[in-house]
Amino acid sequence: MNRQRRYKIERDSVALFCGALLDSLERQNETVSVVFIGAEEMRGLNRQYLDRDYATDVLSFAYGAEEMEGMPFLGEILISPEAAVKQAAGSRTPPDVEIRTLIAHGMLHLLGYDHENDEGEMLRLQKKLLRRKFFTAAPPLLRLKAN
Repeated sequence: MNRQRRYKIERDSVALFCGALLDSLERQNETVSVVFIGAEEMRGLNRQYLDRDYATDVLSFAYGAEEMEGMPFLGEILISPEAAVKQAAGSRTPPDVEIRTLIAHGMLHLLGYDHENDEGEMLRLQKKLLRRKFFTAAPPLLRLKAN
């Protein structure tokens, strides 16, 4: 779902990427929701749920035993493309790679990984997943909208 206006999100590409990511994690029969939101909305959610007053790049919310379209629903991944693109520029990473990284990061959080307490396990798995050929050769996920 795209709830921001600065970037066009290629929904089919996001769905393909998420499907391949779930397959790689051996979670083929589960689903997630990815929502792209503006920086101000992200800032509000980050403040509300994590008591951090800034627009972060990604948040994830697990919902437990919910179902979506008859499949177990892992939860929602919220991404601020604006924050992601800014972060990508700072690290000289293509924005599309940054968005893929954030989706993978959010997905791993939904599966219970916690990079703040796991001695690097989550980030190692994230890097391993993102090195797979499908992820590096997949179609673009976003582009700037024309003014």
